[in-house]
Amino acid sequence: MRALVHDPAARVGLALAEVAEPEPAADEALVAVGAVSLNAGETRYVAQMRAPGEVPGWDAAGVVVRAAADGSGPPVGARVVTFGWGGAWAERRAVPIAETALVPDGVDLGDAATLPVAGVTALRALRGLGNVLGRRVLVTGASGGVGRFAVQLAAAMGAEVVAAVGAPARGEGLREIGATEIVHGEELEGLTADVAGVVDNVGGPLLARAFARLEPGGVVQAVGSSSEQPLVLDLEAERRRAGGTRLEIMTRGADSAADLTALVGLLAAGRLDPHVGLRRPWTDYEETVDALLGRRVAGKVVLDVTS
Repeated sequence: MRALVHDPAARVGLALAEVAEPEPAADEALVAVGAVSLNAGETRYVAQMRAPGEVPGWDAAGVVVRAAADGSGPPVGARVVTFGWGGAWAERRAVPIAETALVPDGVDLGDAATLPVAGVTALRALRGLGNVLGRRVLVTGASGGVGRFAVQLAAAMGAEVVAAVGAPARGEGLREIGATEIVHGEELEGLTADVAGVVDNVGGPLLARAFARLEPGGVVQAVGSSSEQPLVLDLEAERRRAGGTRLEIMTRGADSAADLTALVGLLAAGRLDPHVGLRRPWTDYEETVDALLGRRVAGKVVLDVTS
């Protein structure tokens, strides 16, 4: 079968190649992949994360062509969205049932493919903030994949959502999906009051500034570091300013079938917008990676896996 593999000699570290078919374990289904979603982290650090010839990819949606041998999970022909720490960027992938959710016929597979990393990460980060009903929540990097999902889900949970973006143009459409306030730049220009929680996708100086705007007892869920800059905090100053604030390094974790099912349900009901900012055939992977890593895409990036 064909797959995108890590190629250290290629310009973007990837190449289309022929690879061996995956062999599912007893608790895994074999899925014919229809669409994949690219995430900045797995794309930017492909050389550090993958051996030459290895198939990267976390997010994929498609159709089950071989059900799990242990009898669990969806049957042959079922449309599914899947997560795994590799193997998604291929014509077929083997995936654990614990990381699989059914996709209704009315939901586009490309839209469903945006959910496993960005959607589940946003949902779990918000849970890490505790009860946000009626409280102010700041989402940094709000125009990106995780950011847009976090804005929507926080609003649905009853939060007053503050969306932070790098420039005014990147704030377009965020009020329509739940943001009540939009702020700009590393200084969070325009932030009117402190916040009870932060979902941070940027890191570096912006994260330090966001931490300084926490209410007493407030929490930051540090999801990503798109700035690739170091974080410097004056902890003693923070101790004097607002007791009990916390910064937690958030990781997505595993066993996401239930969360994926919930998110797919919101998609099907029209209550969640995946905001696919760029969608191309997977043969256009070089241009797509350039656009993603060049931060020229607002929202998610999807590749359709074509024969």
